Amino acid sequence: MAQIHLEVVTPTGPVISDDVDIVTAPGFGGEFGVLANHAPFLSTIKTGTLSFKKDKETRYLMVSGGFSEVSNNKVTFLVESAEYGHDIDVDRAIQAKERAEKRLAQAIQQSEKLNRTRAEAALQRALARLTAAEKARQ
Repeated sequence: MAQIHLEVVTPTGPVISDDVDIVTAPGFGGEFGVLANHAPFLSTIKTGTLSFKKDKETRYLMVSGGFSEVSNNKVTFLVESAEYGHDIDVDRAIQAKERAEKRLAQAIQQSEKLNRTRAEAALQRALARLTAAEKARQ
């Protein structure tokens, strides 16, 4: 099977640079998949789970916000953060989710738009971490 080169880069450096069979990512317009020799395109990336398959093994990354580019049989993701699902501390992610839910409830009650936006983003990241960790452990 033909492969595509996958790169995931964060502000702290590269997370992965490898040839893979398929990549599935959380775009703002919906989830999208990329195979070898895909047509060029750009997309924004929302917080969620990015998966890729190589040698019949699927791996999962939690990614938060960024951009992707497909060009010349390569897909590059420039994201704020990325964590492998198998590296995520589930207990810590659950605690972050609970904190974000409390902050969100307070912000809604007090009509604080900025705090609400921050709490929603924190909640999305926590949920994405939990999803990536769950999928990685299946």
